[in-house]
Amino acid sequence: MQFIMERRTALYILMAILVALSGGAKKKQKIEPSFAWALTEPLGLRTDATIDTLFLNYHRYALPWHPSHVWATTGNYGAPGQSQLFFERPLTSEFFMEDALHPWLHNTSTMRFYNTRIPMTLLGYSTGGDKQSNQDRTQALFSGNINKRLQVGAGLDYIYSKGSYDNQADKDFTWKAFASYMGDRYEMQTFFTHYEYTTKENGGITDDRYITDPAEVQGGETRVDNKSITTLLTSAQNNIKGSQFYMNHRYKVGFYRYQRDSITDTIIGKTYVPVTSFIWTMDYKDNRHRFLNNSGTEDTLQFPNTYLELGGTDEQTSWWRLRNTVGVSMLEGFNRWAKFGLAFYGTHEVRRYTQVVDSITGSGADLPEGLDEAPAHIAPKHTENVVWVGGQLTKQKGSHLRYNATAQFGVVGSVAGDIDISGNIETRIKVRGDTASLHGYGYFKNLSAPYLLQNFVSNHYIWQNDFGKTQRFRVGGELNIPQTWTNVNVGYETLKNYIYFDNAGLPAQHSPAIHVLSATLKQGLHYKVLGWENSVTYQTTSDKTVLPLPALSVYSNLYLKFLVAKVLHVQIGIDGNYYTKYYAPTYNPATMTFHTQQEKECGNFLLANIYANFKLKKARFFVVYTHANGKIFGGNDYFAIPHYPLNPRRFQVGVSVDFAN
Repeated sequence: MQFIMERRTALYILMAILVALSGGAKKKQKIEPSFAWALTEPLGLRTDATIDTLFLNYHRYALPWHPSHVWATTGNYGAPGQSQLFFERPLTSEFFMEDALHPWLHNTSTMRFYNTRIPMTLLGYSTGGDKQSNQDRTQALFSGNINKRLQVGAGLDYIYSKGSYDNQADKDFTWKAFASYMGDRYEMQTFFTHYEYTTKENGGITDDRYITDPAEVQGGETRVDNKSITTLLTSAQNNIKGSQFYMNHRYKVGFYRYQRDSITDTIIGKTYVPVTSFIWTMDYKDNRHRFLNNSGTEDTLQFPNTYLELGGTDEQTSWWRLRNTVGVSMLEGFNRWAKFGLAFYGTHEVRRYTQVVDSITGSGADLPEGLDEAPAHIAPKHTENVVWVGGQLTKQKGSHLRYNATAQFGVVGSVAGDIDISGNIETRIKVRGDTASLHGYGYFKNLSAPYLLQNFVSNHYIWQNDFGKTQRFRVGGELNIPQTWTNVNVGYETLKNYIYFDNAGLPAQHSPAIHVLSATLKQGLHYKVLGWENSVTYQTTSDKTVLPLPALSVYSNLYLKFLVAKVLHVQIGIDGNYYTKYYAPTYNPATMTFHTQQEKECGNFLLANIYANFKLKKARFFVVYTHANGKIFGGNDYFAIPHYPLNPRRFQVGVSVDFAN
């Protein structure tokens, strides 16, 4: 307890210092506001983004289940997880073992570039739990403009969380550097990011009754020391390392448009008007996965098969790819007839896979248990060369109608015959005197299975598959009415030859069509200082065995928002997540994948948090009591996936300061 008080006292002192620093700067002259943007692939188009300085609901970032309103997870902050809202799930990547960490990693889709006019430094820190179960996260971001065209920046993100249960700790350190140059003729955006993620794997607890009915399993004692609950694995861990280096270059050819003084007819200014741009994007990425289990006994007992070595597992799988895209684009808006942009491009990609050496030989009784016959030899190294060609149609300007559509076709290598078409369109309409937005989206994909889902070698899992191309068709629409705080999003998808991980933890393909319908209503109610925000999602799936989903999920947030002494912004409230029971996926530590099961349903419990968020000048901070209803009301069967309980009640605090003056 003394340790907790010392650490939190230090945090409060740090808060006070940072708040004082943030508010103590002298008044500056008025400058243009900062802004941020993101990139869209494959040609590096810029889209508007926000700078994360809002204080509303700031506490949510410290919750282990914050990535989704239905987050299937092993429980700890930063731990592997998968969204059970189907339309939130990304496609399976070429290196499937990092997919479970998707929300915690940094990549092209999450990268942000800034034009800050003046240097900006964002520092953030949050902590919670006690000495045995502390959860800490430290974040830093710097961005500064050398001049009005050239910007540089760097950032880091460090998560260290011991977890509420034994053998559950994880550590994730990520750093990045980035730069951009926005000239009349030449534009450049580049970044490098590297991460190393380590998580202890406990395989789940040995008896769920420690959570659901502790008195029964402890001879009448209801209090539980969570760290004393035995786990299926005690000496296992996963480690993933990865890097990405990205460069996007664009050279624009055009003409100058001159502005003249109406009286003297002299030139008083000029503006460069680009007509055509030539684009080159280089994207390098690598990953390495290591699974280690030092307990030979547990290694043999907890996995159905052991093929390569007894006495434990220590194995690595790695992958890298180098992608180059070149394109030419006719730009939108260089004259009144150019209502849209049109681009054509080609992409070459080389991929290299390195796996465990396939040492299985023999036949009949000589084969390892679990194999009826020796699989064809899988080479420890494999290289692929693939080529795509495509086009893009965009309209990024205009207040009434914007759209983009991208179509690409695989022509060489394993992607030959692949089709990937996606697009969206947005318009504005009048609703009760206000302007609402209507957004439509969709895609059609006919894609080959990633190599590692076809060919994989490890100590506990070996597979060779000949999967056909997966076909996916999605269409949907979203209506947003700011005046009434209403958002409605309805989507439908059909999947054929769907690839998933089955009950045995192996990739399988389901040929018949699966149909998924999703409808989400977000409705806010606001009156003076009172706010009540709600999000309700209804999902249906035509095959609950292959693709199980919770039918109904609800997020609700009731709060008071007010100003104290005209300087301190305050939000005090309670929020919570709930979803109906379904056969949630279970987790496989050896492959870091989520797979189907039909033994235990999860859901029908409430996760409620009592919180307070504050903002003073350029500092924001929060206090939150997470899972405040635990063991009191809302259900005590709080397993997001079988045998992995979520965190019990805990107190957490955090602070973030923007040092831009």
